[in-house]
Amino acid sequence: MTIRHLKIFITVAECGSMNTAAKELFLSQPTISQAIRELEEYYGTRLFDRLSRRLYITPAGQELLNHAYPVVAQFNQLEQNMKKGNQKEIIRIGSTITVGSCLISNVLNDFDRLIPETETYTFIGNTHMIEEKLLKSELDIALVEGEIHHPDLVMVPGIRDFLVLGCAANHPFAERDAVHVRELEGQKFVMREQGSGTRALFDRFIKRHSLSIRTSWEATCPDAFRNAILYNQCLAVVSVRLLERDIRSGQIRIFNPHTNELERCFSLVYHKDKVFTPAMNAVRDIIAHYRQPDWLDNVPVGTLTE
Repeated sequence: MTIRHLKIFITVAECGSMNTAAKELFLSQPTISQAIRELEEYYGTRLFDRLSRRLYITPAGQELLNHAYPVVAQFNQLEQNMKKGNQKEIIRIGSTITVGSCLISNVLNDFDRLIPETETYTFIGNTHMIEEKLLKSELDIALVEGEIHHPDLVMVPGIRDFLVLGCAANHPFAERDAVHVRELEGQKFVMREQGSGTRALFDRFIKRHSLSIRTSWEATCPDAFRNAILYNQCLAVVSVRLLERDIRSGQIRIFNPHTNELERCFSLVYHKDKVFTPAMNAVRDIIAHYRQPDWLDNVPVGTLTE
């Protein structure tokens, strides 16, 4: 078994077809078939089921794929480093949309001051997208607000965060000190998309309280969220950090649940087989300085009661 076998295997798994993989790799189909056959003989198991002229990866094949991504990525990194020894080190940092909107710029600025000789690449996406890129070794480390369930990924809580109910200053709720959970029934909301950690946490809240709300907006963009609240009379349940500017200016009024059911952590996530570099250690140390939003003591906060 060689790196070449693994590269061919990954391409076949992603294409779902040996013919398509052959075109992708500029190889003949018999060459692709032979490489897959040799892998199956080597490991003594089927890696693909062949049904109706299409390939479907088996559980054994999926396990091999999970290991193949980081192995091939590390080999490619080795090749790059050896051939371009004078090139700067690059750390690839992922973040989910909430983190990317309110924290990652500060983290990157701190990183640049601490290790200016290391270049950074940043990818922003929802929790599901970040998970996929970590598994494929397209990212070295990530900071996410959602839950990661894949057994090959390590999740370390790092920054305290919590969701709040937000409304515009001219919304009927804004003049009140408290809003009861039952009053959310039938209200129109702007929601994050499926696959978002924020959406998953709020969906559990809705289910727990047997609420029926109206999803008037569904958005990934923080500015779209802000506009829906400020100009379209939508309510939102989002990270308190995401709306800091508008909360502090008084344009958005927030209500904090009297329980901790909407509390969470932004967590560092990385592959369990990832070898930590000084740059990754630096990211881990930097986020320790962002554990608690201290500006909330200076703004009026209502209560979301039961």
